[in-house]
Amino acid sequence: MNQAATLTAQSRSLFTKLRLCTNRRNLPSGKAIHGHLLKSGVFPFCEYLSITLLNFYAKCHLFNEADLLFAEFPCKMDPVSWNTLINSYSQLGLADCSASALRLFRKMIRHGSLPDSHTFSGIFSAAAVVEDMFMVYQAHCLLLKLIDSSEEFAYSSTLNAYCKLGLWFEARRVFDEMPVRNSITWSTIISGFASQRMVDEAFMLFKVMLSQEDEYPNEFVFTSVLSALASSDVVHNGMQVHCLAIKSGLLSIVSVGNAVVTMYAKCGILNNAIKLFELYTNRNSITWSAMITGYAQSADGEKALILFKDMHFNGMKPSKYTLVGVLNACSDIEEVTVGKQVHAYLIKSGFESQIYITTALVDMYAKCSLIADAEKGFSELRVPDLVLWTSMISGYVQNGDNEIAISLYCRMQMEGIAPNELTMASVLKACSCLSAMELGKQIHGHVVKNGFGLEVPIGNSLSTMYTKCGNLDDGNGIFRRMPARDVVSWNSMISGLSQNGRGNEALDLFEEMRLEGLKPNNVSFLSILSACSRMGMVDKGREYFQSMADEFGLAPRIEHYACMVDILGRAGRLKEAKDFIESATIEHGLCLWHVLLSACRNHQNYELGAYAGEKLIELGSQDSSSYVMLSSIYSAMGQLDDVERVRRIMSARGISKEPGCSWIELKNQVHVFVVGDSLHFAIEDIRSELQKLCRLMKGDEGSEMESDILPDELL
Repeated sequence: MNQAATLTAQSRSLFTKLRLCTNRRNLPSGKAIHGHLLKSGVFPFCEYLSITLLNFYAKCHLFNEADLLFAEFPCKMDPVSWNTLINSYSQLGLADCSASALRLFRKMIRHGSLPDSHTFSGIFSAAAVVEDMFMVYQAHCLLLKLIDSSEEFAYSSTLNAYCKLGLWFEARRVFDEMPVRNSITWSTIISGFASQRMVDEAFMLFKVMLSQEDEYPNEFVFTSVLSALASSDVVHNGMQVHCLAIKSGLLSIVSVGNAVVTMYAKCGILNNAIKLFELYTNRNSITWSAMITGYAQSADGEKALILFKDMHFNGMKPSKYTLVGVLNACSDIEEVTVGKQVHAYLIKSGFESQIYITTALVDMYAKCSLIADAEKGFSELRVPDLVLWTSMISGYVQNGDNEIAISLYCRMQMEGIAPNELTMASVLKACSCLSAMELGKQIHGHVVKNGFGLEVPIGNSLSTMYTKCGNLDDGNGIFRRMPARDVVSWNSMISGLSQNGRGNEALDLFEEMRLEGLKPNNVSFLSILSACSRMGMVDKGREYFQSMADEFGLAPRIEHYACMVDILGRAGRLKEAKDFIESATIEHGLCLWHVLLSACRNHQNYELGAYAGEKLIELGSQDSSSYVMLSSIYSAMGQLDDVERVRRIMSARGISKEPGCSWIELKNQVHVFVVGDSLHFAIEDIRSELQKLCRLMKGDEGSEMESDILPDELL
């Protein structure tokens, strides 16, 4: 019998009003009814109205009032009142509220009230939020003792908790032992495997479900399996599920359509994604976010920003996930103006305080070389978030502030924040840029200590660090021990061999890469052409240059043209180099003429050098070395008027020679020296040693050194 039917007419009226206040979160009216119940003596003796009042305070998130009210209940043996509070706490999904739900559950057991299916639903949800594995085990044992296995609702909650905690053996066991399964059960287990990228298991379960005669996948199952198949490796399976969604008529449901668009976008098949996107008439913010994020992840930031503008003009309000995708697009194409506009929109919309939004902002400003703005965002957030620290370290490295990046990593270690693979890769890159091998070895130790293997990207970063520091044996050792190597791995090793004068080995490694079936990219050819240049292999270099387009379909870039000019220039074939530049089909600007000018100076071909230098002046070069080399050439030719003319042009254009800079690593500290800088703490000792060395070179140790032996910059 319905318990509400036993109420008096007045009590039924109060019950209806109280439910209405709960739905509308109408606090004044609800509290007025509470006062009336107290005054009339109905509370706490009418259990039905008392529980409804408890539900009102809990749903309005007034948990202090709800706890006080619950304490006044004369009898708490019925689980309904306990369930009201426990589920209200757990439904918020917050750690502190979930902990309160678990404390209340323990109190319920001590009180002697037996939980039912609804109790367990709230408990498993709360335990998953606070990652209390032992509570899940204990609650599962109690569930087996008290609740029949045919109760799908309770056992689905158990399954969901095990999935969220990554306890896949237990989750699969619960699933297999369930005598009856519904669509919620299937979607829970499939989405659980999908969230942990266990693609094969998720897809196998989907196929098993299809074979069941009494159960056919609904929209929740389809969205779960499509999220598992959002990878280019299994896109063919995703296409099959897409076809099945069309056949079953579920593609018209917005959530399924969004899942298909997201799947194609994440797989990089943007043509299919955009076709589906344009076909949908009931697009929501998730649909737009999927396409914007897809463009951003495919390094097509310009289209992502155009789509974001279209979204705005269509009156669609972006979600926080959309805005993260837009900020990532701004990062990729360094569109700082749009990035600042999005930042302003975030502040206006109240999103700025959220951690992943702040991380995306820091990353955007850092990649756009606005490191001071990135630092502001980083310093204002007090949450020890690993992604944020990694973004800041990566930003420093990208902007050449390698010492600061390493200092920030040390600070991160002192604050007890464990790094991930991307953090280690960024710090190793900083060591590479500084040629700080000893420091790099220490970071290698951290890699081992933190349990990271030699997979990409850490293996690549370690190999690059050792080769750039000139330690080719250790670099090659890392390279050979990597369990899987991508084109970046091969490029790193080839480049290291080339830069350290082992060109033949670089060419052999390039051929080995081809034999393994890996297609070289533009960077691969840049390293190979550099090796040919250093070894004077003109014909081999020309052969590789031609094979880029003919064999691999790669259009040579300006860097490859520069390598070819360098190859010809080093070999003394300067006329060929000039003809090559003038026949180039690419817009090369100043770069190629500068390479030729340097080669002409080295080979003392002053006439052709003057021709190349005048071309650079004509094109408005801002590089001081071009003017210095041309001035030297005219000086060697005895054309002093042209020397003066070049210097006047240089002065009129406000071009000055960049000061030289060098550095050395000693005792884990990098010492940087700039011409004219007297700020180093040991500058006096350095000058004294330089004077001794100069006397030794002069062959006159006993005499006092003249003041003009050292350049002015060192005195």
